[in-house]
Amino acid sequence: MKGRTTAPAPVETRRSGPVGVGIIGAGMISEAYLGNLVKCPDVRVIVIGDIDPDRARAKADGYDVEWGTPDDVLGHPDVELIVNITIPQSHAEVSMAAIGAGKHVWSEKPLTTRRETARALLYAAEHAGLLVGVAPDTGYGPGLQMARRVIARGDIGTPLSAQTAIQYPGPDLFHPNPEFLFATGAGPLFDIGPYYLTALVHLFGSFSHVAAVGSTGHATRTIGSGPRAGAEFGVSVPTHVSAIAQFADGAVSQSLISFDSPLSRIQFEVMGTEATLSVPDPNRFGGTVRITPKVGRDGIEAEPVWTEVAGEEERFGRGAGVVDMARCIRNGGTPIASGAVGFHVLDVMASMAESIRTHEAVAITSTVDPVPMLPEGWDPYEQTIV
Repeated sequence: MKGRTTAPAPVETRRSGPVGVGIIGAGMISEAYLGNLVKCPDVRVIVIGDIDPDRARAKADGYDVEWGTPDDVLGHPDVELIVNITIPQSHAEVSMAAIGAGKHVWSEKPLTTRRETARALLYAAEHAGLLVGVAPDTGYGPGLQMARRVIARGDIGTPLSAQTAIQYPGPDLFHPNPEFLFATGAGPLFDIGPYYLTALVHLFGSFSHVAAVGSTGHATRTIGSGPRAGAEFGVSVPTHVSAIAQFADGAVSQSLISFDSPLSRIQFEVMGTEATLSVPDPNRFGGTVRITPKVGRDGIEAEPVWTEVAGEEERFGRGAGVVDMARCIRNGGTPIASGAVGFHVLDVMASMAESIRTHEAVAITSTVDPVPMLPEGWDPYEQTIV
C-alpha cells in the first residue's frame, strides 16, 4: 500500500511552494476534486484515503497519488490541507480529527449536520491557527461572480427579492449508494440547499428570519442504478421543502427544494426595482446571466424579453475553494468560502428544519460579513505560490 501512518505533526507556518493536499473520502465526488486539483499548480495532491482502502486505490491509480486509510492522510507529514469529502454524517468527526492533526480543512457541504458540532469545529480551528473552508465553491465561478457585478453596478436597481427552485425526482435515480442522501443531515434541504442558500448569502448578505414547510413524498425509495439497482431503503427526512426568508437588509426570498418532482426544473431570479436578473444554476460554475426590464402598463401580460448580459462556460469546477484556501495559507487572508459562511448557511438550514417541525418562523442568530467578490480574471490554474 502506498499510504503511510505517522504521528500527527505540529502546525508549520513557514512552508513554501504548493500546499500539500490530502483527500479523505473516495466516493462519487472525489473524481471531480482529483481531476481538477491535479491541474492546479498552487496545490499538490499527495494522498487519498478511505475507510475502504481499495476504493481509495482505485481513485489514486489514475492520478499518481498515494492512497490508504483516513489515518494515512491525517498522519502524512507533507499534507497541510485536508479535503473532507466523506458523507455529511461523518463531516464533524473527520474535520475535527484533521484539526487535531494540525491540518487546515476544506469540507464538502454541509459543514456538519448540527450547529453544536460546527461551533466546536470552528472554535478548535481558530485556537489552533488553522483555516476552515466549506463547499459549495461554485461561487468562484464566472456565473455567480458576473451576477454579483451586474447587481453591484446597479443594472437592476435595488435588489428587493429572490425566487429560487430546484426540483427533480431525486438522486436515487443515479447514485449507486443514495441512502445517506435521505438520512438525517441530508435530504434536499441539506444536500441541494447549500448551493442556493450560499448564493443568496453572496447576493444579499445574512439571513435574519426563515419559515418553512416540508413533506415526504415516498416513505421508501428504490436505487435506480449501479450494482444495487432495485434495492429499497427507507426515507427519514422531508424530501420536499418550501421556505421563505428575510435578510438583515430587508430583502426577502422564497425557495423550493425537492426530490419529489417528476418535472426537473431550476430557477434563480433576483427582482430589483428596475429589472429582474436571471442567475445561472448555483450548482454550476458557469452559465449565462440575463436581464429582463420592468414592463409598462401595456406589457404586464407580455412574455418577458431577456437580454443576455454575459455567458461563460465553466473554466474550472470542484476544488476552486481548495485552491483559494491554499493561497490564503501561504499569503494570508480568508477564503470566500469560509467556515463562517458555511456555519451561517448551516444555521439557516437547521432553522428551516426547525420551522418544519414546529410550524413556526425562526430567527437566525448567526450573521456573516459580506462575502467579497473575486478580482476579475481569478484563475485557480494560475501559479501564484512559489
